[in-house]
Amino acid sequence: MRILICEDDEGFIKFLKKGLEEEGHSVDTALNGEEGENLIRAHEYDLAILDVMMPKLDGIELVRRIRSFNCRLPIIFLTARDDLSTKLKSFDVGCDDYMTKPFSFEELLARMRALLKRGTDQFGSTLEIGDLILDQRASRVYKGGVEVNLTKKEYSILEYLMKNVNCVLSRSQLLQHVWGYNFQPNTNVVDVHIKSLRAKIDKKGGQELIKTVRGMGYMLEGQKA
Repeated sequence: MRILICEDDEGFIKFLKKGLEEEGHSVDTALNGEEGENLIRAHEYDLAILDVMMPKLDGIELVRRIRSFNCRLPIIFLTARDDLSTKLKSFDVGCDDYMTKPFSFEELLARMRALLKRGTDQFGSTLEIGDLILDQRASRVYKGGVEVNLTKKEYSILEYLMKNVNCVLSRSQLLQHVWGYNFQPNTNVVDVHIKSLRAKIDKKGGQELIKTVRGMGYMLEGQKA
C-alpha cells in the first residue's frame, strides 16, 4: 500500500515509517495538517494515519476537509488523546478507526488489514482484465487460471495498472505510488520491474497486456470482466 503518516513528532514518524516499510508498504510523511491535506489532494493513497493534535491544522479539521473531496480513503487516528469527546468528534467527521498511544504495532497492522478488507468487501475484492485476475484480499494473481508468483513491487505495479486500465501512467506516477519517490529522471527502476512483470504475465507470442506509450509511460490495455 501507499500510506500517508501525518504527525508532528519526527521521532515517532521515523519509527512508524520504518516499521511500515519493513512490511512492504510505501510511506509518505507530513509534519502538520496543511501539508497532509496538500499531499492527499495531490496523490492517491490507500490509507492515512493521522494524529489529532497537529500544528496549522488539527486532525479533526483535516478529516473534515478530506471527506469533502475523498469519501473512500481509509483513515486511522493514532494519538495520545484518549478522551471520549475527541473520539466521538473524530468518528463524526469521518475517521474509520481510532487508536491511542502507547500502542501495539501488531494491532495497528491488524486494524489496517481490517479496514482494507472492509473496502474490498464493499467495492469488490478482485480485479479482472480478460484472463488476468488479481485477488486483492489474498494478494494473489492468476493468468489463464494459473497462479503467477510476483514480488511485492511487481504486485503493487500490476494492481495500480489494473485499477487504471486503459489509462497511461507515467514513470513518475508509478515511482510515487509504488516506491513513494519523487520523480528521478535518471532511475530505471520502473522499467526494470515492468520488464520483469511482462515476462511473468504476458504470454509468449500472445497479446501484450502492458503497453509502452512512448514518451509518456505505461498502460495496461484490456477489457474489464
